[in-house]
Amino acid sequence: MRIAVVDGQGGGIGRVIVEKLRREMGDSCEIVGLGTNSIATSLMLKAGANEGATGENAVIKTVAQVDVVTGSLAILAANSYLGELTPAMAEAIASCQASKLLIPLNRYKIEIPGALDEPLPIQVDYLVARIRQLHDQQSNRETIDK
Repeated sequence: MRIAVVDGQGGGIGRVIVEKLRREMGDSCEIVGLGTNSIATSLMLKAGANEGATGENAVIKTVAQVDVVTGSLAILAANSYLGELTPAMAEAIASCQASKLLIPLNRYKIEIPGALDEPLPIQVDYLVARIRQLHDQQSNRETIDK
């Protein structure tokens, strides 16, 4: 399973996601850290991402080649991250065939009524548990197909 983690600005959300994914999944998945800037990409690589890339073209090309795209809900919003996430990036993420598992942080004037407003580490725990579930389902399908 290939997982793209998209983040920008200081890269803290992406770093936490990559760390917890790596701890939970080990080497059973490939994690690609996609930063809107080099700081975000660097932090995700240090946290354990297999690969990292920065910028609009990297995001657009890579999200089309992964099974799961994750990050904050803001990665679907054009001009979020103080303008770092371009409209083309948001469109590519929203339109790609990958499953999109997003953390509902209430920022950038995007709010999801009814979503639990939990601290980031707890939300990332939920996210990682869901990715683990998808990974196990995919692994079971591949075993049955053989």
